[in-house]
Amino acid sequence: MKKNMVLIIAVLIVAAIAAVYMTGGSKSGDSGSTASEKTLTFGCQMYSDGMICPWVQTNCAWNAMRFGVSECLFKFDANTNVVPWLAESIENSDDHRTWTIKLKSGVKFSNGNDVTATKVKYALDHVREQGPKGSSTPQNFLEFEAEVTADDANNTIVIKTVTPYVNLAGNLADPAMAIVDYESSTDPDHGLIGTGPYMVKEFNTQVGYDMVKNPHYRETVPYDNVKILFMGDASAKANALLSGQIDIAENIMSVADLQKLKDDANFTVDIAAGVRCGFSWMNFNGVLANDTLRKAIEMAVDRDAICHSNTIGDLYTPGYSVLPSTMGYGYDTLTNPYKYDPEGAMKLLDEAGIVDTNGNGIRELNGKDIYLRYVSYENRLLNDFSDAHTQYLNKIGIGVKSEYGSSDDQWNKLVAGEYDLNNNNWNHLIAGAPTTYLGNWCSKNKANYCGYKNEEYDELYAKLVDELDPDERLEILKRLQQILIDDAAVLVDGYYNSCMVYNNKKVGYAHILPMDYYWLSAEIRPAD
Repeated sequence: MKKNMVLIIAVLIVAAIAAVYMTGGSKSGDSGSTASEKTLTFGCQMYSDGMICPWVQTNCAWNAMRFGVSECLFKFDANTNVVPWLAESIENSDDHRTWTIKLKSGVKFSNGNDVTATKVKYALDHVREQGPKGSSTPQNFLEFEAEVTADDANNTIVIKTVTPYVNLAGNLADPAMAIVDYESSTDPDHGLIGTGPYMVKEFNTQVGYDMVKNPHYRETVPYDNVKILFMGDASAKANALLSGQIDIAENIMSVADLQKLKDDANFTVDIAAGVRCGFSWMNFNGVLANDTLRKAIEMAVDRDAICHSNTIGDLYTPGYSVLPSTMGYGYDTLTNPYKYDPEGAMKLLDEAGIVDTNGNGIRELNGKDIYLRYVSYENRLLNDFSDAHTQYLNKIGIGVKSEYGSSDDQWNKLVAGEYDLNNNNWNHLIAGAPTTYLGNWCSKNKANYCGYKNEEYDELYAKLVDELDPDERLEILKRLQQILIDDAAVLVDGYYNSCMVYNNKKVGYAHILPMDYYWLSAEIRPAD
């Protein structure tokens, strides 16, 4: 009864917010739409308080692209191949240090300004100059030392780099590298001027965005208005779809809700095998510096049971490597020495003297009860994984103190090192390759937020960055994965599958891509 009452209250809250939002709850008090105009209402997760300035934070850069505001020179297609977007073509020198990019003609920003080579240069230079002030690390995609030269007469830019890049087009496809009119964006946090099909009319704090079509877009824009409505509760998006409050939603994360929508002929559920790995960082600067404790944790958790449970419901494919088993990185050649074995985990701890001496059910290390500080947030079922991990760890005498907050809380505590376990869901194909992602465990990288250090890993990672031969790169990738597995450096659960769900009476077509940078696109069209 109590659970039902909570659900009813949640639905009423969503309905109230949606009612305010749809009836002019913005600062202007008028949504500006008329009966003849086509309007889409989109329910989605809020990240970084909805900010969309690409250099401020990774999630901000993703917001801008997901909301249909920004675009890059290149993008990833349904097969995760890099294809031109604002660019027409790219050519590289034999040493992979000089790249000539031809821009598409006739592209404009949403304010009517032409996208010229000079504007593109300004955007690429500006995001790297501002990058150190934020955390989206644009220098990971284009080094600070790279020189960008603009040729407006030929509509080209030339990028010369110190480091050879395997595929610079993939790097330039990252949302942080979006081509936006920074010079004209007086409010880049919430009013960024981009080249996408939609532009910001108004930002409604903690509620969402009023969007209108970009009148200068190079293709037909299906909707005159889009109302983006932030929804964080696991069932809020599903309930809003079923009640007709929204037309489309990304990533319904309740198994029961998703199944209900699949069974309802009024809705289409579009699912794509994702490129995300669900894992928990292990902080080597704390109690988890103990090798035995980490290995025991790996052995205590049954990832297969969790991923196939009624809670997760196959929204994740179980796996033990940081790179997905479906992506051709040699997963079948890897070995897992820490398969699920709770009895073996307890024996391992006992033999290492990590035991419960005072009879309170919690083992001790260095004279202190082991209570792991576990940071997580409500998205992509991460809290459900954290809850499951806690139960498994309690069974072997490991205590857990859970901290559930927002995605910003999770990120800030990760960067500050304020955690023992930090649950996350990470896109491994940053810039179209796993190189940047695997840098999270290179001790020489700024993004090494867990304090892990392995000399062989560091040496191989440095080689991976410069290696251009695909066969050699694959061998390095396999070895890097195995090192992390052997060192019990990461608690991996599995690989997430993304989805887009829409009301067939309102939406005629929508599609989720494996690289989930692309939500609100010009491909989403009305049912009529």
